[in-house]
Amino acid sequence: MNLPRASRARRLRLRTTSIAVGVALAAGPVPFLAAAPASAAAAKHYDDFNGDGYRDLAVPYAYSAMQDGSVSFSGGAVLVTYGGPKGLTAKKQLIHQGSPGIPGGGEQNDRFGAALASADLNRDGYADLVVGNPTEEAGRTPVGSVTLVWGSAKGLKGGTAMPRKGGGAFGAFGNDIATGDFNGDGRPDVAVVNDGDVHLYRGGFTKAGGLGKVSRYDRVGQGWHSDTIAAGKVNGDGKTDLIVTGVRGSGSTFRTEAWFLKGAAAGLVSGPAKVVDGKKQHERLDAAIGDFDRDGYGDIAVGNPYANGSRGAVTVWHGASAGPGKRTVTLSQATAGVPGASEAGDEFGASLTAGDADGDGYADLAVGVPFEKVGAKTHAGGAYLFRGGKGGLKGARSAGLGKSLPGVAGGTAAHDIFGYDLRLRDLNRDGRADLAVAVPGENTVRVLPGAKGGVTGTGSSVLREVGADLPE
Repeated sequence: MNLPRASRARRLRLRTTSIAVGVALAAGPVPFLAAAPASAAAAKHYDDFNGDGYRDLAVPYAYSAMQDGSVSFSGGAVLVTYGGPKGLTAKKQLIHQGSPGIPGGGEQNDRFGAALASADLNRDGYADLVVGNPTEEAGRTPVGSVTLVWGSAKGLKGGTAMPRKGGGAFGAFGNDIATGDFNGDGRPDVAVVNDGDVHLYRGGFTKAGGLGKVSRYDRVGQGWHSDTIAAGKVNGDGKTDLIVTGVRGSGSTFRTEAWFLKGAAAGLVSGPAKVVDGKKQHERLDAAIGDFDRDGYGDIAVGNPYANGSRGAVTVWHGASAGPGKRTVTLSQATAGVPGASEAGDEFGASLTAGDADGDGYADLAVGVPFEKVGAKTHAGGAYLFRGGKGGLKGARSAGLGKSLPGVAGGTAAHDIFGYDLRLRDLNRDGRADLAVAVPGENTVRVLPGAKGGVTGTGSSVLREVGADLPE
């Protein structure tokens, strides 16, 4: 079920709640237990779909025709694994366009779940899932769709189609999604990429289809095409900001840039752009935002896995009161103190995620290297954790991660593609972010616990291919 790299979509990302890779997760039929009723207050966690106080994990399940043992569906699905006091539990739920209350119909070429994000959109105490399907067809024309799937005490239940604004055939509405309170009014908003532009859908959202004003953002006159987005807080004003990666063209020359959009009462305000590659255009770059030096401002990390013969690199663009400032740092496997060797084709920086894995108050950055060669094993993959600290991210505070870590079940294998996607979030409420790692070569997600020293293999778990007869 391996996906081509062109199909890569973010997310877990915020961006996400999910690991954006087509893997199937575990396990067979289990009873689905309802959580205690949540209060009317907004959900504490943007990814707690059943309101029990624990984060849940949503991942794309498949992008091709499949059968779940009772209901035939095609076009992709999302598998949700619910959290508990010890981390992820056996409670699971499969969501697709054949599920009760989910609008649209699954079609062979759909990619329902290609992009995922979440927030408590209607502020009822349960997080809701935002699902992108960029190849959804209107008639026979691919235009894309975005579906809001509503949280409840029993988990995700029913959905509402978000209206598509602008864009025509092959606009890929829902190609990427991010959530946050971009205008600071206390209501979650949804940012969506459609036809090369960013569209901001303001709250409040309702199950009946209600929402606020919708605005479109483009770098007018600059030959700009938006591709991927990531949300976070950069300038310290409390509003969510957005970083957009895309391509800027001038005549026959194209270059890849990261564009900063500042959250403001009116929506989003265009800010500075940073050149990622001044000579070439690249798609599906990943980004993450975290306060790596704990100065009160979020820092923007942008991966370019194609840099230097696809050895890869990550640019860290430090935040300041006005937004991202002039200070930048470049990280790669050639950075002093980083273990391992930088080799052509590794694609360091193909996936990024930020979170506090060691609980010291500094955000850390996990970096995927999915095509790393491990010994003689081609494309086994790997990841790195760069721990935040005084002065920000440094090679001396980095560690390599992979299936060779003590406590990780199974051995390293060729074509595992470990690190294809990553997500740092505290899944067991111990104050340290755990690292979920997509391993599409074996159709699993590995969960490595956060620990005092960073991320450990001790106590790790694996979500394997799902069996039949999963409950809705």
